Amino acid sequence: MNEHDMAKVDRLLMSSGFEPAREIAEASVVLVNTCCVREKAEQKFYSLMGRLRRAKKKRGFILGVTGCVAQAEKEGLLERLPFIDFSLGPSAIHRVTEAVLAALDKRVFLDFSDNGCHSSLYVRPGASGGKVRTFVTVMKGCNNFCSYCIVPYVRGREVSRSSGDIRQEVEELAASGVREVILLGQNVNSYNKGADDLSFPGLLKSLNDIEGVERIRFVTSHPRDLSGELIDCFGALSKVCEQIHLPFQSGSDRILGLMNRGYTKDEYLKKVEALKRRCPDIALTTDCIVGFPGERDEDFRDTMDLVERVAFDGVFSFCYSARKYTRASTLPDRVARETARARLLELQAAQKATTLRTFRGMEGSHAEVLVEGASKNSSEDLTGRTRTNRIVNFKGTPDMIGKLVEVEIVKGYANSLRGSIEKE
Repeated sequence: MNEHDMAKVDRLLMSSGFEPAREIAEASVVLVNTCCVREKAEQKFYSLMGRLRRAKKKRGFILGVTGCVAQAEKEGLLERLPFIDFSLGPSAIHRVTEAVLAALDKRVFLDFSDNGCHSSLYVRPGASGGKVRTFVTVMKGCNNFCSYCIVPYVRGREVSRSSGDIRQEVEELAASGVREVILLGQNVNSYNKGADDLSFPGLLKSLNDIEGVERIRFVTSHPRDLSGELIDCFGALSKVCEQIHLPFQSGSDRILGLMNRGYTKDEYLKKVEALKRRCPDIALTTDCIVGFPGERDEDFRDTMDLVERVAFDGVFSFCYSARKYTRASTLPDRVARETARARLLELQAAQKATTLRTFRGMEGSHAEVLVEGASKNSSEDLTGRTRTNRIVNFKGTPDMIGKLVEVEIVKGYANSLRGSIEKE
């Protein structure tokens, strides 16, 4: 989400005559986009700002902040960091050029308004810049108020873009060379809930017939709002990929209740079963929090049981960190840091083994890969993704970029696959 926000900021500033700098040492404007979903991200931000303060004192560049920390702290951030020139909440990034111009005029610019799904979510893409895949925001905010989550407080309540605006953006992206779009929202399943416009499954059906788009994905889905109609889109819509990110957060019903997640372990597993019945080859990834206040050994064992039964492709797992404003930050029975860390390491080791087993099981099979560009690991290789979002590296030629190619999987690794167009 932050990556997509920064892509919009880049396009806005470039349309006003600014050029991207290769590194901070060359920049006349430095903008730091922030996240405060977890404590570590916020700590890293303040550490970075200390380094930037010294650099700004030497070179005198304009320094701005945007994102969730800006929204959470509002004017308080300027009191803590008096050397910044502007601060914008996530809904105000469309004003970044205005903020920079104010800074050039020696005026501090602040905007923390929560102003819905207007132009800040749609910056005309123009040329894709060689990108094969990109994000498209369909909604922002969240109404669920999970007890640990700061998102509703910094990203606001759910607001959906019109389906017509989204379709126009995807059509323009396709015309510019983009072949895969990832529909983005804090809870895409709630898109247009209760509105007269298209539902989320209806939006998928609308986008499925756009010429030039080869693949459609979406993130993130809340299990409580995963409808049968949406499940039926898998396998029925040719461009909707056989992959879903479906956070479960805990396998313990007691902890799920404390988290205010709105479902039980059994209900989550039934949703997974329905997905696999509809689309047997579907790949699932998820999020999980360990060490939530009050989590006991038996609660963690329930989590491990769920992880083993589902056999996820990947689990984004974290130790719980208290966030201000949230109800969980006031809960008693905090789990000792060393206990939470031990549980996290156990879960991650188990998941690593599962992913490796899955990827090795693909050896000898064939997969359709959308080629994205040169591999980060070797200038001699190309990289791309299967429809199930598994990364494949293989030898190929630059003319393959942006195309679908058939690749034989010759080796499975912990985080990626090795492929071959022809036997190597």
